[in-house]
Amino acid sequence: MRRWPLYGGGLALLQAALLSACDRAAEAPAPAPITNAVAPVVEAPAPSGPERLILAFGDSLYAGYGLDRGQSLPEAVQARLRRDGINAKIVNAGVSGDTSAAGRQRFAFALDNMARKPDLVLIGLGGNDVLRQISPAETRMNMTAMLDEAKRRGIPVVLTGMMAPPNLGPDFSSQFNAIWPDLAKRYDATLYPFILDGVIGNAQLMQADHIHPNQTGVNKIADRVAPIVETALKKAE
Repeated sequence: MRRWPLYGGGLALLQAALLSACDRAAEAPAPAPITNAVAPVVEAPAPSGPERLILAFGDSLYAGYGLDRGQSLPEAVQARLRRDGINAKIVNAGVSGDTSAAGRQRFAFALDNMARKPDLVLIGLGGNDVLRQISPAETRMNMTAMLDEAKRRGIPVVLTGMMAPPNLGPDFSSQFNAIWPDLAKRYDATLYPFILDGVIGNAQLMQADHIHPNQTGVNKIADRVAPIVETALKKAE
């Protein structure tokens, strides 16, 4: 798959937002424990044919932070798959605030609580690792553990990647940004390199925090991600 361009004009906005968020994170108390529960997305009419069960496992960018019910990325992707004639059901296990370490702790639980083994897993974590400036080595270790678990269970994976802004330094950025393409190659996973590509930096597509997409932004991301998920499902048949 081709590499998506870096986030250009949105980089300065993301940098400022990350710096502000990091300052707030340093001052704020630790977040309360979050439930491990997974929630099915709002149902839309499903086409005929065998159901393709998908687990969307990520952070606030999957959970639909700041959006109304029915507007999250997994729901938007599900709607597009169904529109294309695929009887897809996506279970949204996005949890706002999750780091890769928190995701690693609940990944097996989420899989165990599916109605059956999913046909595909979408993994979208890493943004909160950047916010907390967690070591890229730790992020890589956590992502690797989740991919190991998916491989052990025989479940194909789509990775929606994250990128670090340059204000964290060239060493951090190069180590962090390499995680997703490296793991995609190692585990033969499908890769969408940067989940906010084409959205970050555009005020019409982002919420006021400049980090989370609004509904229009989510729809733009879904337009790009859904065909990748569709291809991955066909590959997994």
